[in-house]
Amino acid sequence: MDIRPLSDSDDKLKISRIYEESWKHAYKGIVPQSFLDSISEGRWVPHLSDPGISVLVMTEGGEYIGVSTFCPSRFSRFPDYGELVSLYLLPEYMGRGMGSVLLDASLKALSDAGFSNVLLWALEDNLRARKFYERSGFINSGETIDDEIDGKPLRELAYIKSVK
Repeated sequence: MDIRPLSDSDDKLKISRIYEESWKHAYKGIVPQSFLDSISEGRWVPHLSDPGISVLVMTEGGEYIGVSTFCPSRFSRFPDYGELVSLYLLPEYMGRGMGSVLLDASLKALSDAGFSNVLLWALEDNLRARKFYERSGFINSGETIDDEIDGKPLRELAYIKSVK
């Protein structure tokens, strides 16, 4: 297993596939099925080059299996925080400890970038993700964001953790 920053030579279509498959698996029954069914191949390719976003890729045997993105906090109510924007694995690699390894690498990168505290958002109904982050030392801050996908109201919860 290898974790490294995204490079220009990486196959962004294969990395986008991690998001696509993970969303369809992890958010089944949470996000409307109509939305999950509409996720197209390559949907996340443009976001892998978003300004200010850092990307780590996880590979095993030369195959892409995981991806995380992070940046300085995008939310004014969390000044001076680093933000873990996303962390996804192909479904067949979930529950095997690899998410923790990718999370640790992401938190180290944020700490190395000078952040003492990290923020992330998790869907309120995504109990598996919430338990994962809580086991990793993240605490629900009580802050929320209300959102909507295909007419279904969804709430995201802010989780924070000190990394220094």
